[in-house]
Amino acid sequence: MGALRFHLVAKTLYLSTDAAADKLLTEDPLALVIGMCLDQQIPLERAFKGPYDLAERLKRPLDAGRIASMDPARLAEIFSQKPALHRFPGSMAARVQSLCQYLLDHYDGDAAQIWEGAKDGEELRKRIGKLPGFGEMKARIFMALLGKQMGVRPKGWVEACAPFGEKGTTMSIADITSAKTLQAVRDWKGEMKAAAKKSQAKTAKKTVAKKVPAKK
Repeated sequence: MGALRFHLVAKTLYLSTDAAADKLLTEDPLALVIGMCLDQQIPLERAFKGPYDLAERLKRPLDAGRIASMDPARLAEIFSQKPALHRFPGSMAARVQSLCQYLLDHYDGDAAQIWEGAKDGEELRKRIGKLPGFGEMKARIFMALLGKQMGVRPKGWVEACAPFGEKGTTMSIADITSAKTLQAVRDWKGEMKAAAKKSQAKTAKKTVAKKVPAKK
């Protein structure tokens, strides 16, 4: 397990809702990065418990070099053991392995070097965005989590991860610190999805109306 490499704002993260798994996320940078990688198309609690379950199945602490050098089929098998670590265990095992290889190639296998060497928020966002399995949106959210809860705050970090770094929001995992805030984030996302669906329906209705010829 990696050494504690954060200036913690909160004592322990509240992402998996499992005490042991959240402790690992809080203390091990690699576990946190892997959890963020897994956070797509499955409940966030399941995604962020994944690193803990992976370490249990490997029967050893998480290590980027070790995971990168594993037989891909064996890693996929470990991801697929019931309960599977992801909805798509094979493809996500490959993605996590690619992530670990990238960390090995660019950061000596030390996930904490991603943020420790960044000169400002703009550079940090770009660094995170280059990680396998991370896109622009995920990079901003992860950066906001690092800033709000882990004390990783290079110059300009709030602007670089906008709008997720702003105070008082309930927009992402960066704002989850309890069961109450977890539900608040879920409610906000639900409202956004409903609004988007309503907007799409409205646009579709207008498009159909334009195509239908007016009666003479």
